Amino acid sequence: MADTIFDVVVVGGGPAGYTCAIRASQYGLKAALIDANDRLGGTCLLWGCIPTKAMLFTAEIWDHLKHADKYGIDGVAEAKLNWKNVVARKDDVIMRHTKGLDFLMKKNKIATFKGFGKLTGGAKDGVFSVDVKGADGKTQTVKARKVVLATGSDARMLPGYTADETILTNIEILKIPEMPKSLVIIGSGAVGVEFASIFKSFGAEVTILEMLPRVVPVEDEEISKELLRLYKKRGIDVNLSIKDTKIEKNKDGALVSWTDANGKPQTKQAEKVLVAVGRSPRTADLGLDRTNIKPDRGFVMTNEWMETTEPGIYAIGDIVGGMPQLAHVGSMAGLVVAARMAGKYAKAINRQRIPGCTYTDPQIASVGLTETQAKEKGFQVKVGKFPFVGNSKATILDAHDGFIKVVTDAKYGEILGVHIIGPFATEIIAECVTALELEATVEEMMFTIHAHPTVAEALLDAFSSVQGMPINV
Repeated sequence: MADTIFDVVVVGGGPAGYTCAIRASQYGLKAALIDANDRLGGTCLLWGCIPTKAMLFTAEIWDHLKHADKYGIDGVAEAKLNWKNVVARKDDVIMRHTKGLDFLMKKNKIATFKGFGKLTGGAKDGVFSVDVKGADGKTQTVKARKVVLATGSDARMLPGYTADETILTNIEILKIPEMPKSLVIIGSGAVGVEFASIFKSFGAEVTILEMLPRVVPVEDEEISKELLRLYKKRGIDVNLSIKDTKIEKNKDGALVSWTDANGKPQTKQAEKVLVAVGRSPRTADLGLDRTNIKPDRGFVMTNEWMETTEPGIYAIGDIVGGMPQLAHVGSMAGLVVAARMAGKYAKAINRQRIPGCTYTDPQIASVGLTETQAKEKGFQVKVGKFPFVGNSKATILDAHDGFIKVVTDAKYGEILGVHIIGPFATEIIAECVTALELEATVEEMMFTIHAHPTVAEALLDAFSSVQGMPINV
């Protein structure tokens, strides 16, 4: 391997990195992958998307069991939560997919190197060198004609605090040995509200602290308002527009203090505190200072084809400035880069065609412009809304909270955005992404046949509601 010159070396084995390496290999390029973890998969598979959704699925089953007699199932009133097995199943899901990635590396003949990859500088005679420092302290050099940086991100921590057994990030909370009776969550983005949903379902007293005036602040305002209403209905204590958050550990966990929206001091004692205030790009020790790449607050800036300011070096995933830190965005960026390197057809990522999904109860999914954004861009906006209470499958699922909101251009009828809170929102959003990608109009979607009974057919009523003609409400 020492004398091998790869066509591309990808630094980072998360969804962005391994997807790029696999597609590059499929195009006939000789690919290598460098990853510092003992297993491939990155944050998404090891500490993020996959384990949290596994636990959310368990929480959903647990919630159904609470009302089993309602569904004609008797004899489960004495059911008990086995936290050890909840964690074990989560770990089993991770293991299955890490093994799957190992298989895919072999199948696609991708050379893998375990260790921290660091750039040595720009290309010399058209070849880059990346030093890989292994766990044993030894360093080897990988050479390639192209380099793709996909090193991911780390959870941000409140200034002055470090993660431990009481103050947690997304990593520590997945390893706690026992179910906490109380939990304070700082931050109400996707990570915060998902863990709030999990632990509330399992019976914990959950408190959310958010410095902004609404939860899930990247979503349409009506979605935020509905989630707040439903979380309060579930008994989750949500505090908005807070400031001056402090954490003081004690023998019972931690005392969290803050100033509320009215300027009054508040406190909450909890066994655990989860800090979910965003993620920082993992670029500090990547060797960017040896290249022409000048990071912006740690983020790597690229053009639409994910090319950096150092010719021959690309960046994808959570480290890219201006892109949402979502696994599916990183994966698609990896596909785009692989195609460009291989001289194949590629389509740049359109920021307004990226679906956002939050796996709370109820689920949230969205794509395109919010109503406010559409108005700010000068569109004459026409909106339609359809509540899930009018959908038969939602009734069957006993999940009729929430709605679908469609934002359109009144002049031409083009769909500008779709925002969903309700059952299977994260699944049915795919149709909406396709509609926006194809620049579909409301009229076209009103004559698209949806199977019955499905949750997805609520979209038909939602599109029809733009014209004031939903059937089921």
